[in-house]
Amino acid sequence: MFYSKSLKKIKDIKHCFFSRRGGFSSGLYKSLNCGKGSKDKRKNISKNLEYVSKKMYVKKSRLILMHQTHSNKVIEINNANLRKKIISDAMITRHKKIALGVLTADCVPILIYDKRNEIIGCIHAGWKGALSGIIKKTINKIKKKNYNYEIIASIGPCISSKSYEVDLSFYRKFLAKAKKNKRYFIFKNKNKKLFNLRKYVNDKLLELNVKVDHINRDTYKEKKNFFSYRRSTKLKQNDYGRCISTISMI
Repeated sequence: MFYSKSLKKIKDIKHCFFSRRGGFSSGLYKSLNCGKGSKDKRKNISKNLEYVSKKMYVKKSRLILMHQTHSNKVIEINNANLRKKIISDAMITRHKKIALGVLTADCVPILIYDKRNEIIGCIHAGWKGALSGIIKKTINKIKKKNYNYEIIASIGPCISSKSYEVDLSFYRKFLAKAKKNKRYFIFKNKNKKLFNLRKYVNDKLLELNVKVDHINRDTYKEKKNFFSYRRSTKLKQNDYGRCISTISMI
């Protein structure tokens, strides 16, 4: 389990970037696989989510997860949708005693808190969502609640630039969006670049006047601590687990 130094100082919230340890799954999913979209046994995922709920001091029914599709869709959790299927890649809420959760396996989990207005949020920021504006949309949704805000964000464990090799068509997508995006890529060879997703996400938050800290861990390299889509693909495994990151207001 990993914690943000900034968020840990705030007594009114509870949060955690969970590792893959401490759960009930086995094999490819060993051990705290929280991905309902994986091929893991349903009973194991359920037990893992029960474990996370207890650690967050909420009922399992009040641990809210998203059906993530690498979109830029943000949903506010309220009484009307609390028990409905949430199809989005970011959530915010003012509700207390519920935990918002984001699932990742190389993508960036971001946990957010607006201290002035008591709003929590989480973002699933893969390259597609980040490029299409998921971060800006989420922060702006919080800002619209009140012009007076103080937003803190913690960027969790994700794939590092050393592990994130991409082709030239990927590189061109980012340059087509903005020429300055060139700074997030390092030359590897004439056909490949290395992409710094963490820095890209970090800068998007800083541009929006959000205070940022980091859990600077590489999900690809740290096999004992994290699940990794890219590592599983490279090992020719037929599936992969997902780590969970959560935040709640007490």
